[in-house]
Amino acid sequence: MASLALKTVPSTFARGIAARSFASSAARFQAVPTQKPVLAKEFKIYRWNPDEPAKKPTLQTYKIDLNQCGPMILDALIKIKNEVDPTLTFRRSCREGICGSCAMNINGQNTLACLCRIDRDASKDTKIYPLPHMYIVKDLVPDLTLFYKQYKSIEPYLKNDNPPEGREYYQSIEDRKKLDGMYECILCACCSTSCPSYWWNQDEYLGPATLMAAYRWMADSRDSYTSQRKEKLQNEMSLYRCHTIFNCSRTCPKGLNPAQAIAKIKLELAAE
Repeated sequence: MASLALKTVPSTFARGIAARSFASSAARFQAVPTQKPVLAKEFKIYRWNPDEPAKKPTLQTYKIDLNQCGPMILDALIKIKNEVDPTLTFRRSCREGICGSCAMNINGQNTLACLCRIDRDASKDTKIYPLPHMYIVKDLVPDLTLFYKQYKSIEPYLKNDNPPEGREYYQSIEDRKKLDGMYECILCACCSTSCPSYWWNQDEYLGPATLMAAYRWMADSRDSYTSQRKEKLQNEMSLYRCHTIFNCSRTCPKGLNPAQAIAKIKLELAAE
């Protein structure tokens, strides 16, 4: 038995060596992935630094390989910031078209960088600016202080002096459907900054985004302050600077229709 055991051990050891050598030789003959050809595209990006106020804003050109980059404009911006120029400044957060942080003007259209696909035609450059007619904090970052102040002014929350006791607010399916197309707004400001009326009167005109938010609460059957909300808009500037140009509805990256909400407010105020 002892002699049999001695003969077995070397054979097992040999099989182990053979298995290892087979694995290493197989690795040597594995296919090597092919390298994609370089697809270089130019991005011309608005640059302005508040630390250099005497220097005029410029368009700075960056060139990146699209085959080494994600498909969206935000992917290109992140690649430029990480690998080319860490001083480039822009806002971004969710990368899913939910937070509205990466709103900017891309090839003349206000949209979200995370939802805007890169045109893979390398012969055409892509121009990227901050949202138009806004004060700029730096590069692609606009100052949205006034925008959020206007949104706060319409009291965007449920107001009811007689809340139900011991249960939730009940709402019919029909009443709930009235809020569709308004509650989805992510406050990216693409619509308001595309509106000429807002460009020239943003100190008094509330703009499409804020007005749609206002109507969202007017149309809510659970809210008991509809008349007070309407009264706040009964002036020449807050609402009636809208001239139904429809830029707001055309540019909304979420496919909403602020112009329709504004028209409904005007109809309800005219009916009183």
